[in-house]
Amino acid sequence: MGKHSARADRPRQGSAAGSGRRVPDGQGPADHGPGELPPVPGPGSGRRRGGASGDDAAVLAADFDAGFGPDFDAGFSAGLRTGSGPETDAAGREQSAGWGVIGAQRAQDAPAGQVPSGRTHSATGFSPGGLDVATPTRTRPAASADGPGRPRGRAATRTRSASRAPGGAVARTVTGVAAAVVTAVLAVTVAGQVEETTESKAQARSMDLAKRGGPDAASRSDSRPTPNGGVTIPATYEQKMARAYPLDAKASASGEFETVEGGEKAPGKGEVLRYRVDVEKGLPLDAALFADAVHRTLNDDRSWGHDGKRTFERVSSGKPDFVVTLASPRTTATWCAKSGLDTTEDNVSCDSAATDRVMINAYRWAQGSQTYGDGRMYLYRQMLINHEVGHRLGHDHESCSEEGALAPVMMQQTKFLTSDGKTCRPNPWPHPEATGSPS
Repeated sequence: MGKHSARADRPRQGSAAGSGRRVPDGQGPADHGPGELPPVPGPGSGRRRGGASGDDAAVLAADFDAGFGPDFDAGFSAGLRTGSGPETDAAGREQSAGWGVIGAQRAQDAPAGQVPSGRTHSATGFSPGGLDVATPTRTRPAASADGPGRPRGRAATRTRSASRAPGGAVARTVTGVAAAVVTAVLAVTVAGQVEETTESKAQARSMDLAKRGGPDAASRSDSRPTPNGGVTIPATYEQKMARAYPLDAKASASGEFETVEGGEKAPGKGEVLRYRVDVEKGLPLDAALFADAVHRTLNDDRSWGHDGKRTFERVSSGKPDFVVTLASPRTTATWCAKSGLDTTEDNVSCDSAATDRVMINAYRWAQGSQTYGDGRMYLYRQMLINHEVGHRLGHDHESCSEEGALAPVMMQQTKFLTSDGKTCRPNPWPHPEATGSPS
């Protein structure tokens, strides 16, 4: 129980305790005069009983009021007016004002006319700047006729009870209202801040979208970094050789040839064979790539110059030993027919031995063959050069000699990889053992 809680088993105080008589339940004055409290139920053993008598109520009120002495009442009124914070008086007691009626005694020792400064609290709420807030205060009863001071006896008890009840109710009511007001103000402030923050974010997003959508705004792709700083890196030789290029199987061109300018020195040892590279005009293919591929392939140690037997030099003028020619299927067929060869049946290439031209069918160069597939375009082009130049060097066709072995470069690999019941693996080199077998 709290400090001022009344118990049924505690000794009675006041006039009732002094007389030593028991006041029966349900008895006592039936009415009360102005300023007196109505009878209140007294504490008991917990059994059902009637209302307490007037004398019992007065004694209980006196007991409850014992904790509120003259000093507290004076400080209460002064604290409500000043609303100051806690201080300590000369006797070492802490004086505090602020919310409600708890310890409001700061103004007891304050100099006359001095108003505390700074932010203070009062019974009515928060008062910035230490302003004096008008607050309802309690009035004390007049002194008795017997002399100065507080009334004595039961009359004093009733007078204090009657005088405290209205003032305490007012103070507690004002305190509750003040707390509600502060809570409402805080709620409104927080809600305003949340709304302002949300609105600010929405405005920021709107401005950002407006900037993005403006006439000077860059697109998302423009703001993203591009590989290599936006500079296009040319494809490597290997990459170009591995690609297939679009060309119709019955494509035709002008029938006229154009020599690829420039030349390449023979890099190896042995017999030097000079060749020229011509490309039919009007073909949608890279002539420089074709010329580079011929030179690299023929001078590879796995090719016909293996072990220093011979080397190949590309020229663009003078009398060459042969001319490697890239031509459309129709032009290829025309030049192969001059040597009695028919290339139209399988759309293949040939060495036109009656002429100085080694004919490379542009369709096969661009599209490859089913035997090699799309994944071996690089190898197929190397095989195509080595096979036709091999004819120029005097080599005839060969067949697969062993199941699963590498196909001879002079085998007609564009048409098939199986002969005499044996199937070989694709192979572009006359001497694959020089640097290992091709994949």
